[in-house]
Amino acid sequence: MSEYTFKLPDLGEGTVESEIAEWFIKVGDDVAEEDVVGTMMTDKAAVELQSPVSGKVIRLAGEPGDVIAVGAPLVVFETSGARTEPATGAAPEPANESMPAVATEAAPETAQVAQATVTDIEATPAARRRVMTSPAIRRRAKEAGIDLGAVPGSGPGGRITRHDFERFLKRQAMAGAPLAAVAVPETTEVKVIGLRRIIAERMSQSKREIPHFAYVEEIDVTELEALRKHLNGKREQSERLTLLPFVGLALIRALREFPQCNTTYDRDRNVLLRHGAVHLGVAAQTPEGLKVPVVRNAQDLSLDRLAGEIRRLSEAAKNNTAKKDELSGSTITITSLGKLGGIVSTPVINLPEVAIIGVNRAVERPVVIDGQVTVRLMMNLSSSFDHRFVDGYDAAAMIQSIKEMLEHPATLFLP
Repeated sequence: MSEYTFKLPDLGEGTVESEIAEWFIKVGDDVAEEDVVGTMMTDKAAVELQSPVSGKVIRLAGEPGDVIAVGAPLVVFETSGARTEPATGAAPEPANESMPAVATEAAPETAQVAQATVTDIEATPAARRRVMTSPAIRRRAKEAGIDLGAVPGSGPGGRITRHDFERFLKRQAMAGAPLAAVAVPETTEVKVIGLRRIIAERMSQSKREIPHFAYVEEIDVTELEALRKHLNGKREQSERLTLLPFVGLALIRALREFPQCNTTYDRDRNVLLRHGAVHLGVAAQTPEGLKVPVVRNAQDLSLDRLAGEIRRLSEAAKNNTAKKDELSGSTITITSLGKLGGIVSTPVINLPEVAIIGVNRAVERPVVIDGQVTVRLMMNLSSSFDHRFVDGYDAAAMIQSIKEMLEHPATLFLP
């Protein structure tokens, strides 16, 4: 018998240390080569690490939340044979690199994303096979006592998506298959680590440093909704338009007149960077927390292409298939709670941006038009601006410009 020390590899992009997000092993476990041992969190990504050897775990470097330097011992194994080369090589390549990390500061800086590699290995009774999924789904499967090897995956290379896992759970419930019981104590301590820690830090920094100025305006989207339904009439379900790309298109056009809102602030140099291109952040809620995938050069996209990019990037953020550069670099952000949008919200600005546009739920309300009460579909925009750099008048004027275009949607398509 001999000992083998697995050292934390270089995770790229100048990373010198990484936080332990989660262990999938414990001292005493027998681990096979290429088994996933845990997840490490950097500022921009959650990366699953695989064991370079087969053996028994005899020491772990620390607990979730501890920070480990690159090259420091991570796991010590007891192996049956000697191995001469220590494993300090590069981080494993993701099995599916088709994505963007928002929201952990990983993405726009307020809550930017955490990208995770999606290689996952589960032992099945018949044979070991590679299972591809995200750390969040691995965690849910572990809590529910689900063997991921039994879950069919519809993603690239058989990757198990969130929808695949939830569909499997529903089938299990309908079939009456018992799930492993999970003890639920009256009080549970949950460490604030990984993506949630980064989100907490960025949100606190944003509210601490930025004097937020909120502005809310109601918009009559009756005509816009009629246009949306007409355009969706001949579309496949997966390609149908929501209101979000229309709002994005109106915002992009409004920024031509109000470029001070398409700006980021470099605090270290005390410089405002006013951008010509619109890199549109779209806040997306994911199982891991808030992420902000970025539609780059959105000013060059048609309505259909903008809608397609929003769909693709939002799904990639939720499934942890977004590329790192798709989760950072936004110049202004749109956030929407969808059906939970409520009447008014106060969105937190996504550092280092100076403005964020919040979309609330559209509901039918009685409205007085020409002295007559009629029912119209109304929606509020609840937006926040950095009052250090965007004056209240300019903020209100930009929202009024967006309002005019959305209430008269034909103007969105004029030169």
